[in-house]
Amino acid sequence: MNQLLKAIIFKINEQKYGVNVNDVRSIEKLHEITQLPQTSTFVKGVINLRDEVIPIIDLKELLSLGKTTQTEETRVLIVQIRSRQVGIIVDAATDVIDIHLSVVDSPPEITQTKNNHIVKGVAKVDDELLIIVQFEKLFDEEQLVHLETLHTV
Repeated sequence: MNQLLKAIIFKINEQKYGVNVNDVRSIEKLHEITQLPQTSTFVKGVINLRDEVIPIIDLKELLSLGKTTQTEETRVLIVQIRSRQVGIIVDAATDVIDIHLSVVDSPPEITQTKNNHIVKGVAKVDDELLIIVQFEKLFDEEQLVHLETLHTV
């Protein structure tokens, strides 16, 4: 029996990524963000979502892939990291699909560095490569401590 990964597909630039559907609490449109002084450049600020203050992260900027330009397709993936919710800005969230684990390869060793462990694998889906990510590995310890302080604002 083939095991399946149910994944939310999202885009950064024109590249498609997948994340386990269980890792995403909700997908939201990008609304007004309250900026905070003296935060990392990838921290865009905070939003109030259902009476919870949630830090908003520009994934493109965090991964050194540019800066997000907000469009009608821009979305925020609300994810749980440790005990806190964090919003991750992506260019678009396009689909939910089942991926057979048999088509997921480990990322090439040469791409794995101490700062690049977000990539869990690479899947071959419909003649395209889909990068499977794990958001819990997105931040180092210093960044996690910084995010924790943003929840106390």
